[in-house]
Amino acid sequence: MSSAAPAAEAPKKKGKMKGILMMLIMAIVFAGGGVGAGLYAAGAGLAGGHKEEVPEDPNAPKLVEKEGHTDSGHGEKKTLPVGLETDKSPDPTKYKATYYTFEQPFTANLRDSDGFTQVGLGASTFYDQKVVDNVKDNEMPIRSAILMALSQQDSFTISTPEGKLKLQKELKAAINDVLKQRTGFGGIDNVYFTTLVVQ
Repeated sequence: MSSAAPAAEAPKKKGKMKGILMMLIMAIVFAGGGVGAGLYAAGAGLAGGHKEEVPEDPNAPKLVEKEGHTDSGHGEKKTLPVGLETDKSPDPTKYKATYYTFEQPFTANLRDSDGFTQVGLGASTFYDQKVVDNVKDNEMPIRSAILMALSQQDSFTISTPEGKLKLQKELKAAINDVLKQRTGFGGIDNVYFTTLVVQ
């Protein structure tokens, strides 16, 4: 009987060893899978890995520096590439503004009244001629957006200086929205009233 007892214990040791070995293999597989998934996510930009570089579009508008404001200090005119467009306008002391005047005035009925407004507009950009060309090429949808914005105004609001400043910002946003939809880039930094009549 004594020889039967050690034989029964031997299979139990093999079972324990086999279970520990299986658990160890499973832990290694799960850890390797986690590391692999983490590396994949980082490589795909899902987990904050490296930032994907946006290739520079050679046709994108470029900032134009004022003469005398170059890094070399020799006063030559220099065109700088555009990064990602921001809502912040470039520094007007460094960059040269280009102006565009809409030839025809904008006339629209005012909201909730029998009155109307007639507005002559100009726009400026610190970017190169491409932005002005985009405005010219898309003048019809820009005119429509401006007329829609004007028709939402009331005579009291646009009669005040604060109301006029607010209208300027709305018109700038309307023009840039159209340009972004049509060309992928806005670029208008300010809108100016050349005439403003409210009746």
